[in-house]
Amino acid sequence: MASANHPESGSLSGYGHGSRRILIVTGLSGAGKSSILRVLEDLGHEVVDNPPLNLIQALASRAGQNLAIGIDVRSRGFEASRVLEELERLRLLPDCVVQLLYATAEPEILLRRFTATRRRHPLVTSGTILPGIEQETALLAPLRANADLVIDTSDLPSPELRQLIETRFGCSGGDGLTVALMSFAYPSGLPREADMVFDARFLRNPHYDPFLQPMTGLDEAVVQYVKSDPAYPAFFGHIQSLLELVLPRFVAEGKKYATIAIGCSGGRHRSVTIVEELARILPKAMPVGPMMVLHRELARKGVAPRRWAVPPQDPPQDLSLQDRTV
Repeated sequence: MASANHPESGSLSGYGHGSRRILIVTGLSGAGKSSILRVLEDLGHEVVDNPPLNLIQALASRAGQNLAIGIDVRSRGFEASRVLEELERLRLLPDCVVQLLYATAEPEILLRRFTATRRRHPLVTSGTILPGIEQETALLAPLRANADLVIDTSDLPSPELRQLIETRFGCSGGDGLTVALMSFAYPSGLPREADMVFDARFLRNPHYDPFLQPMTGLDEAVVQYVKSDPAYPAFFGHIQSLLELVLPRFVAEGKKYATIAIGCSGGRHRSVTIVEELARILPKAMPVGPMMVLHRELARKGVAPRRWAVPPQDPPQDLSLQDRTV
């Protein structure tokens, strides 16, 4: 999921003709960095995992194609500040689009993955794994804060992770702009990948209705309650009009991926209702490419996994992963 921390390095979703892509891939152990690198290699990137930091410039200067470099706490000479310095030096290279990707997952998910695979955490020599996860999170915090794309794999199985990376960094532009519609809860944090964010917290909250509280915006009773707010039609109409104005311009600029986020207090009712309505209306109102729907808070609870409202055309079938652990 993308952020606009470094506009000078180019869009995460589009690359200029003749530009060479350099991706620095980092993140927490067990969060999927190796899986991301494998997908990028399948997409034609030259992949180098965990080189000494003092070799990054030489690798980038000599690479004749798109390049992905894996960096984590195992890398010789690792310091987050040094990685950021190398990143800024890379951005001085001519005709290069340089971005930092960060893979993360919730601590309990990482614990479960380490237990399932019986792998040793790189910062833990003995004892429990959780202190190592906490230490690594602190060490990598500056990289996450400066990342162009943060990918949370907590509820993202390997096939969907692969599809996300293929959508963002694949060379084929046949599908045009891929739109992700996301609902989220403000208390859980703004989604870093969002290109546009709309706040639905001013609408009447179904949470305070005892009958509606256990439901979600996927239930018709909640939908009707949210839509009955006098401010809803104007609010939704303005969002739709703005997207119909902006999304075609994204396409004209060569952008390949856009995330539209709708937030509310709990990420269960109002934002879910609006995202579902956008997913129903937008494909009819304007030409769009693939359109994904993700209800972040519901997905984290296993209620509503991400889905394609408008599926990609001819998705690649030969690149699927058998192992769903990332």
